[in-house]
Amino acid sequence: MRELWSLNKYFVRYKWHFLLGTLFVSGSNFFKVKVPQEIARALDLIKDALEDPSTLDKAQLSKDLLWFAVMVIGLALCMGGLMYLMRQTIIVMSRLIEYDLRKDLFDHYQKLDRQFFKENRTGDIMSRISEDVSKVRMYLGPAVLYGINLMSLTFLVIYSMLSVSPTLTLYTLLPLPILSISIYYVSTIIHKKSGLIQVQLSNITSSSQEIYSGIAVVKSYVQQNSFLKYFDDESLEYKKRSLALARVNALFFPLMILLISSSTILTIYMGGLEVAKGNISYGNIAEFVIYVNYLTWPFTAIGWVASTIQQAEASQLRINAFLKRKPKIISALDASSQINNGNLVFENVSFTYPETGVKAIDNLSFELAAGQKLAIIGKTASGKSTIAELILRTYDIDEGSIKIGGIDIREISKKTLREYIGYAPQEVFLFSDSVSGNISFGHQEATQKDIAQMAINAAVHDDIVKLPEGYDTKVGERGVTLSGGQKQRISLARALIKNPELLILDDTLSAVDTQTERKILSYLQDVLKYKTAIIITHRIHALLKFDKIIVLENGQKTEEGTHEELLNNQGYYYDIYMLDEHR
Repeated sequence: MRELWSLNKYFVRYKWHFLLGTLFVSGSNFFKVKVPQEIARALDLIKDALEDPSTLDKAQLSKDLLWFAVMVIGLALCMGGLMYLMRQTIIVMSRLIEYDLRKDLFDHYQKLDRQFFKENRTGDIMSRISEDVSKVRMYLGPAVLYGINLMSLTFLVIYSMLSVSPTLTLYTLLPLPILSISIYYVSTIIHKKSGLIQVQLSNITSSSQEIYSGIAVVKSYVQQNSFLKYFDDESLEYKKRSLALARVNALFFPLMILLISSSTILTIYMGGLEVAKGNISYGNIAEFVIYVNYLTWPFTAIGWVASTIQQAEASQLRINAFLKRKPKIISALDASSQINNGNLVFENVSFTYPETGVKAIDNLSFELAAGQKLAIIGKTASGKSTIAELILRTYDIDEGSIKIGGIDIREISKKTLREYIGYAPQEVFLFSDSVSGNISFGHQEATQKDIAQMAINAAVHDDIVKLPEGYDTKVGERGVTLSGGQKQRISLARALIKNPELLILDDTLSAVDTQTERKILSYLQDVLKYKTAIIITHRIHALLKFDKIIVLENGQKTEEGTHEELLNNQGYYYDIYMLDEHR
């Protein structure tokens, strides 16, 4: 249970639920143990009355038996009431901890940088916050409840048994050490098999998520059967591992019931011998038989509790490994909470992607004054999009510095930096929400009028009003119901509605037609008049007047200047411009 110790902070947080639950469990078992004692006295009273009929007072006997019945019913009611309360404390505590654990996991996911999400499959991430947390919750609730119940009931039962007959208690409990050894041995097997099951379940979840996300590609290449076979093989492996665990449990539970039944047989046999010796009464035999039955479920549940704990241990191991993963992009302790609007400066910046080892930026330097417009042009994989990611600090640079208003961005809090920037990425991502919700994601307090205006500015308003429910239309997962151009323009509207000081557009107009592009560029020319802007593109936007244009190749700056200057150079920029002119 080494990994499960990390959950102790939650037990401390909800200590009153736990302590009261323990008290209620113990109280319920206290009243439960009293029931066999009352039954034993009632049986002895009947036996004594039948042995000497001459002294039998039927009226008194009826009153006494009625009193015993009332006592048993009263004890049962007390026991039931406390059982209800123990579930309202311990089980509720487990649900509260489950909520906190999921919230902590989700919060930690949001703190991690891009590198983590590139290195881990989405299905595995989802499995940790769903399946693994559910397994841990079973330990926090039912397993803890049954564990407390086992300990308190066993103590009270054995104490009551010893007070009647130590000899009979010894024979009654004789099979239980064998049961304990069996549990210890089998729990080790359960732990190993549970870990293998969780790993395989994560594989299935990841595969399913990937197939569902790329279903259009799967169908277009007619690969349904090959993916079906792959998924079938993974599912068969999961079934094989699950059945292996089920076989262990199938052998385990009958073994426990056999040992508990052996206790009942020994109790009746040895109890009879003790009665013959005059050490105990007939009622005590019935009392012991009931005690053995009381212990049947708790000791039978040991196997289930052990299995649950081992599965929770395997799941918590995966959760702890994730929680120990620290974000590599962190704000300095004295990070600034504000940005002085000023020049954006790249000074001898170099960067290599840690997950691939590809050097994307090589000793790059440039300066962009506040309010100026910069175009970054280059071939595919020349490092254009990487510049945007470095300004946003989704990665930290290896060498050099990036400054805004004279402050290194590593000395600015990530929240402040990213609020300062409006970013429309190359890979458009829309949430499974309404069109309005996706646009206002850039500014949560935006009014419907603001949203519509941004849509007009991004030349997507006419498309939106033609949708079944207009701005309230759900776009589906990742915006699946929209075209590529519509998604790009909604992403642009989302960036514009922030009214940022620095706007970065990463190939935002690649999927729009020429006429729509003209509308958007006409608006941008006006709105960006006093804004700092970086336009990353493969194409030359002649309608936009740029103060500076940079041409990249293999992460290095090969050309820099104004439109006219670069045309005079007759380099890569000139070639692209002439190509566009003759289309």
